[in-house]
Amino acid sequence: MAEQSGSIFSRLFGLFFSSNDPEAEKRRQLKALAKALSKNRYKWYRPHSEEALPAMAKFFFEVYKVVGAAQVILANANSSMVLKNVLVEMSLSDKQTELKERLTEDAIKERAKSANIRELAEQVRNEVSAFMAEFDAEKIHQIDTLYSQLEMMVNFVSFDYFFLLKKFDSGIPERTFSYTPKFETIRGEYVLEDLKDFAVVMYALPLEADWVKIFSVVKAYREVDAVSIGHWNKLMNILGEVRRSEIIEQIICHLDKNPDYVVQGGVITTRIVDNYLQKMKTQTEMVVQQIQQEKKTNKASELLKGIFGTEAIVRLKNYAERNNAAFEKKMLGGYLYVEELNYMKAFLIDYFKRDIRSVTDLFLVRGKWAAASLSVAYSQSFHELLDISDRITAFDEALAEDDEIGSKLRVMLTRAERDKEVIKQLRTQLKDVNEKALKFLTDGTQHFIIIARNLKGILEDYEKSPHALITNWKEIEMNAEKPIKDWIVEVYKKIYAFVMLMQLYLKGE
Repeated sequence: MAEQSGSIFSRLFGLFFSSNDPEAEKRRQLKALAKALSKNRYKWYRPHSEEALPAMAKFFFEVYKVVGAAQVILANANSSMVLKNVLVEMSLSDKQTELKERLTEDAIKERAKSANIRELAEQVRNEVSAFMAEFDAEKIHQIDTLYSQLEMMVNFVSFDYFFLLKKFDSGIPERTFSYTPKFETIRGEYVLEDLKDFAVVMYALPLEADWVKIFSVVKAYREVDAVSIGHWNKLMNILGEVRRSEIIEQIICHLDKNPDYVVQGGVITTRIVDNYLQKMKTQTEMVVQQIQQEKKTNKASELLKGIFGTEAIVRLKNYAERNNAAFEKKMLGGYLYVEELNYMKAFLIDYFKRDIRSVTDLFLVRGKWAAASLSVAYSQSFHELLDISDRITAFDEALAEDDEIGSKLRVMLTRAERDKEVIKQLRTQLKDVNEKALKFLTDGTQHFIIIARNLKGILEDYEKSPHALITNWKEIEMNAEKPIKDWIVEVYKKIYAFVMLMQLYLKGE
């Protein structure tokens, strides 16, 4: 192993020499190393003058000729998500390929046009699980290993051979292999750091890797052959001989005056499958959420126009979106139910206190019920909604900057710049405010549901004989502003639409 080369020399020399003087021992080791280098068949280095010879440059030039074109093709390859994806996707089974095609953004959106969104979300989750299940531990290891080998190959290819060769021939052009170089003998110290860097990438390179498979991945990535596989395999054989000779480590040890020098690191272990699967899971979830949000937005828009005739609904002054900027600067959520509470207040003012109140007065005031208990739930919900309307107004007014809660929040926001503990208090205060807003919404929606059910029951009673709920229908008809059935249906539909609007926003709360 290259990482053990320095210690090998130390142990070898230690068998023949012993000394209590570390420096003397070091000199003896370096002298023995120089002798070994002078007899080395590669003739890359002249130990007594510490010079790098043209034969060294010729070796690097031959490597450069093999990898030069690949340097351009593989530029930035190690940071490329595309390359990682290509490698993983070349390993997919037919079933996984089919599932992947169904899980693209376009495919999911196309399926959403004709599918129930809840059912589609469940289908997508199941398909993602089935896709992931085929990646067993062995398959994941094979893919991760192949990518790690590819990454080490890219590091080897990306070594700056041109920079090194310019030191031997200042006139050599970059990646022009028809050029006949004129390499000169140079001082070894000029290439010491280059040799150290090269040793790292050379010893990390897995010479026995499946290069046909690796370069097929590269071709799929760049749509061009990065190297001649024949030339590459020949280079792997040459590198194997160089590694076994330990010539590069010996030169480094001698130039560095350090017989214990050890080539550091270089071997890479990268996990790409886990990241690929997590990204796929996240992306499909985001697509489904986007579709759900789009459907919710479109449905809300349709309901708002049907209920109010417009989508621009603003009835609150202080529990408002414009006041959230100050909270967002402190990484706080702010007021969470601005839209919904505005819709509730608008419906209470614009419709409940007018149309619903009129029809309610007709049935609860003029109507004679067969039993008083039959109208209790209707009456209670009606009066609760009147109270909720007033409480929402008071709630909103209390958030004004010069009112109780609003001034408290404003002071906390100011103090939060200096006191981090205040942030916790502010978060608690906002939680209380939002919980009140949510309670207005949930309670209000429930009371509207109760009123709608009672109106449905009243209509059924009106249309049947004998009547079981109300006994004076003729008197009610005489005092009604509109035909009874039409009026109840109109009010019921309006309440039903509003309840649907609220449920769009309150699901999951």
